[in-house]
Formats: sequence, structure tokens, C-alpha cells
Amino acid sequence: MPVQLYQAKAELFRMLGHPVRIRVLEILQAGPTPVRDLLADLEIEPSSLSQQLAVLRRAGIVTATREGPTVVYALAGGDVADLMRAARRILTELISDRDALLAELRAAGN
Repeated sequence: MPVQLYQAKAELFRMLGHPVRIRVLEILQAGPTPVRDLLADLEIEPSSLSQQLAVLRRAGIVTATREGPTVVYALAGGDVADLMRAARRILTELISDRDALLAELRAAGN
């Protein structure tokens, strides 16, 4: 695989590497969402949300449409939702493995 492709993949993961962006993507899995609803769910400053949404828009991960005075955000494609579900499955497995290891350690200490 060419180095440029590795760099592009690394940039994608760096772009995803912010808790607010991850949460926005999780919320948007349920469907298009107005900014006011994102703000209510995230409980962050509007300027902070605006910055994070701009990163996601520039990357082409989300789209924004204006409906009158309201801006509505949506996932740009189903692959993003698939990626978020895959990440959830991976984390679930990792945490389950840690719980099993912790149980073994506690049992061995007795």
C-alpha cells in the first residue's frame, strides 16, 4: 500500500480522534439532527460545537443543510455509521477481556 494511502488513513483516524466529534457521529446515526438538538445533547458551548462540526464537514463525514433558520446535520454516508458500530463492538470486546482478566487476578490473589 502506498505511503500516501497510509497517511490518508491516519488523517481519517486523527479527524475522528475527538470525543465531541465521536459523540456527534453517534447522535447523527439516528438521522439528520438540527444544531439546537446537538447542542442540547452535548451540553457544550456553541462555538466549540461549531469548530467540531467544521472539522467533520471539511472531512466530508457530515453534511449540513439549511431549513429556514435551522441548520441540520447528517452523516454523509452509511459507512460512517458502520465504522461507529464496528468501534463499539471492538470496545465491547476489549472491555469484556479486561473484565475477565480482572476477575482472574482477583481470584488468584485470594
